[in-house]
Amino acid sequence: MFRKTLPLEEERKVHANVREYNEKFQYASNCIVTSKYNIITFLPVNLFEQFQEVANTYFLFLLILQLIPQISSLSWFTTIVPLVLVLSITAVKDATDDYFRHKSDNQVNNRQSQVLLNGILQNEKWMNVRVGDIIKLENNQFVAADLLLLSSTEPHGLCYIETAELDGETNMKVRQSLSVTSELGDPDKLAQFDGEVVCEPPNNKLDRFSGTLYWRDCKYPLSNQNMLLRGCVLRNTESCYGLVIFAGPDTKLMQNSGCTKFKRTSIDRLMNTLVLWIFGFLVCMGVILAIGNAVWERKAGSLFQNFLPWDPSVNNFLFSAFLSFWSYVIILNTVVPISLYVSVEVIRLGHSYFINWDRKMYCSHSNTAAEVRTTTLNEELGQVEYIFSDKTGTLTQNIMSFNKCSINGHAYGTLCGDDTLMKGTSPLDFSSWNPLADGGLCFYDGSLLEAVKTGDLVAHEFFRLLSLCHTVMSEEKTEGALVYKAQSPDEGALVTAARNFGFVFCSRTPGTVTVHELGRPVTYTLLAILDFNNIRKRMSVIVRNPEGRIRLYCKGADTVLFDRLHPSKHQYASDGLRTLALAYRDLTEDEWEEWAELYRGAGRTVDFREDRLAAAYEEIEQDMMLLGATAIEDKLQEGVPETIAILSLANIKIWVLTGDKQETAVNIGYSCKMLTDDMTEIFIINGHTADMEYEFVETVSVCKAVICCRVTPLQKALVIELIKRHKKAVTLAIGDGANDVSMIKTAHIGVGISGQEGIQAVLASDYSFAQFRFLQRLLLVHGRWSYLRMCRFLCYFFYKNFAFTMVHFWFGFFCGFSAQTVYDQYFITLYNIVYTSLPVLAMGIFDQDVPEQRSLEYPKLYEPGQLNLLFNKREFFICITQGIYTSVVLFFVPYSVLSHATQSNGIALADYQTFAVTTATALVIVVSVQIALDTGYWTAINHFFVWGSLGSYFTILFVLHSDILFSLFPQQFNFLGSAQNTLKQPVVWLTIALATVICIAPVLAFRFLKVELKPQLSDTVHTLLCNPKI
Repeated sequence: MFRKTLPLEEERKVHANVREYNEKFQYASNCIVTSKYNIITFLPVNLFEQFQEVANTYFLFLLILQLIPQISSLSWFTTIVPLVLVLSITAVKDATDDYFRHKSDNQVNNRQSQVLLNGILQNEKWMNVRVGDIIKLENNQFVAADLLLLSSTEPHGLCYIETAELDGETNMKVRQSLSVTSELGDPDKLAQFDGEVVCEPPNNKLDRFSGTLYWRDCKYPLSNQNMLLRGCVLRNTESCYGLVIFAGPDTKLMQNSGCTKFKRTSIDRLMNTLVLWIFGFLVCMGVILAIGNAVWERKAGSLFQNFLPWDPSVNNFLFSAFLSFWSYVIILNTVVPISLYVSVEVIRLGHSYFINWDRKMYCSHSNTAAEVRTTTLNEELGQVEYIFSDKTGTLTQNIMSFNKCSINGHAYGTLCGDDTLMKGTSPLDFSSWNPLADGGLCFYDGSLLEAVKTGDLVAHEFFRLLSLCHTVMSEEKTEGALVYKAQSPDEGALVTAARNFGFVFCSRTPGTVTVHELGRPVTYTLLAILDFNNIRKRMSVIVRNPEGRIRLYCKGADTVLFDRLHPSKHQYASDGLRTLALAYRDLTEDEWEEWAELYRGAGRTVDFREDRLAAAYEEIEQDMMLLGATAIEDKLQEGVPETIAILSLANIKIWVLTGDKQETAVNIGYSCKMLTDDMTEIFIINGHTADMEYEFVETVSVCKAVICCRVTPLQKALVIELIKRHKKAVTLAIGDGANDVSMIKTAHIGVGISGQEGIQAVLASDYSFAQFRFLQRLLLVHGRWSYLRMCRFLCYFFYKNFAFTMVHFWFGFFCGFSAQTVYDQYFITLYNIVYTSLPVLAMGIFDQDVPEQRSLEYPKLYEPGQLNLLFNKREFFICITQGIYTSVVLFFVPYSVLSHATQSNGIALADYQTFAVTTATALVIVVSVQIALDTGYWTAINHFFVWGSLGSYFTILFVLHSDILFSLFPQQFNFLGSAQNTLKQPVVWLTIALATVICIAPVLAFRFLKVELKPQLSDTVHTLLCNPKI
């Protein structure tokens, strides 16, 4: 847990097979520790963390004050019992969470790995692996640390890995060892390997690695293609060997598991402010009562010195007032709700389970249920004003199909110029002439197939490019049954299209690509791969065909190759299709050799290697000849238009942030009903527009719909940050890919779609589910209910605490400001943790104003949350005003009645214990009736908690005032027989009934008039439910 802080690494040096050399650098071991505590540190560390909460520290301070006899008129247990309960509940939760972290750590750390030690392969636990060790991996094993691949049982030092645990992608990826180490295939040779690796320090960049291997007086550049990262699984490879470069917390997997920014809801921030105000109010009450004590002691207290003298330590009225102030701080401390934060967390946890258990948010197709990954944001789901959505994979299915293409200026993929005619036409049957065709492609234009059959050379070259220029892996499940595993759906769709049109990608090695061209196997020599990235937005390969001709094939975004593209490609973008331009360039042998030397030189450099490689790529990708353009279709997900429509009716503004071009983005906007024909002016933003901050915010504020196209992942996050900063509105970001992670983390609420692009978006999110359409239920049902429940809970919580505590304040004016309590000290202890805790929790977890179906039918019900109407500073003052009014009634009505009342035998009822029992009983009954009025949706649990709590009060009351407890503990239980004697008097019950009516009648009258004169939409809907004929 307490790992020694080491100087920041500038570079890492690793010597193979020499542990002593590597240990002097004090590199991290391979032991993973994600837990926070152990048996020894749990109690002190957990208590230290909990007492960083202001409320907990405050109550600890009160507990210390209560141990001072001159100050406290209450026993210490009145504070320590609720404090210990709150601390214990939190500690149990923290301990449970940490137990599972320990369990996970032990499971991972105790995995077995084969390590080469002293020339012998030995089984070692993962935790004992060290930097510089050589490890043997076998098929289907997890990679124990970040390894430099040295050799493999596959030809050319290849191995195949699955990175699902690392980035969520299930497609296989290929890695390759250096040719100089690929022959080190047995332990004897590897034991003699004494190479040294100098590389970058530990970092979290999963897609890049830069280093150099020094061996036998030569140096060899290393890249990400040579690395096996911890968390990957070896697939389709018998075994391989790797050198440990990074271990444990230094691995890229652990470097990416850093702390996520903690998100707080607006209600959290408001609660913290209100609690500070309550602290201030408590101090003011203490000062007022302390001044009263000083005045009373000076004018009247001196007259009672003979039979009620001051304590020896108190020698004047000012010191008495000082002690009185702290005494009242102790007595009135219940105005600050110690159990508030724990209760809020319990309610949020309940709401989270409701979302997780919602079968209507379960996707049977992908077997994926909704998941709450952050439990502290549920009520904020009911306050969202802006939704920022990715397009591909979020609004669309991200399942691509080859739809149209342009070859040599001729457009294919339409039938008689009208797509609607295709509906009555069967798709082409490719299997009749191509036994290797894939049956999943639906293409209707037979003229393209005819062009291929008749030997159109440009068409052949078009599909040849698609079959060669990619990173797809092929796997032959059975003879002739090829399965493609692509890193993106786009690439898979294009390679599958080439396959159906007779150019079947069959296999690859590090130096070759084999394609069946119209039934004839052709093997191309793969000279170079110019990788795709988000900056280049294109990919190229350089191949040599069997005749010796060298050709560069390139495919990329149409904007990158804009000047070389045929105008016909614009039509596809306006149809909402994703377009790629295809081009080629013939290279002479001299041109190739000259560029290859530049390319190899850039690869050998240690500093700025990526920049130099990019410059080399840029040099060769020039003067290309256009072949055509592809258009692949990505259809909308089910229910997207309906979801956007209903969310718009809820006054939620929906923005689409996409990297696609304008025409594609706008067309999708119309398809999903985000844009409509009656919108006279449409404001479209591209990546260059978004830097005009003030103008941007002012303009978009009046727009019904906004589409930001050609924006980078960083710009997506910046757009959200702008709205958060200028509009002070609750934002929600939803996406499915790694490029959406930044905006998901930036928004108040992040939602991940578990789709086709891995689970990085899900891992970064607060909520996740399988389809965009579930968003309407998340917000309009669960979000609205969570906000409603939390607001009702807080209003009632503050009300009941003020009603309880302020009685002490009024009593101070009638007891000489002596800090005498009104209630029995056991009642003070149990009021918040037994008598009133469960009913308000039940309301906070289960309450509803209208059924879920009505929440969807009337989206305007969502607006109170956006306007923050149900709990704000105004509502808070209304709650405490009602609480203060209730306390006035509960004190002065019993005081006035009992002052002149007598028992049936003529004995006066005006004694302290009778007054205490009467007031406490009236209080419990009033707050129970109040929560019955506040509860809008009754369940069996609500009934049990409300009436059960009321019953428990009377049961405990009679037990505490019984003869048995008094005989056992006469000093602690001195209200002997008070309950039995008081509650058998009719006048007491008449007093309780009168106080209850006076407290509740104004509430009923106000609510009746409000519904009649100024009803809210929820009132109207509720009336319609009760009276369907209206």
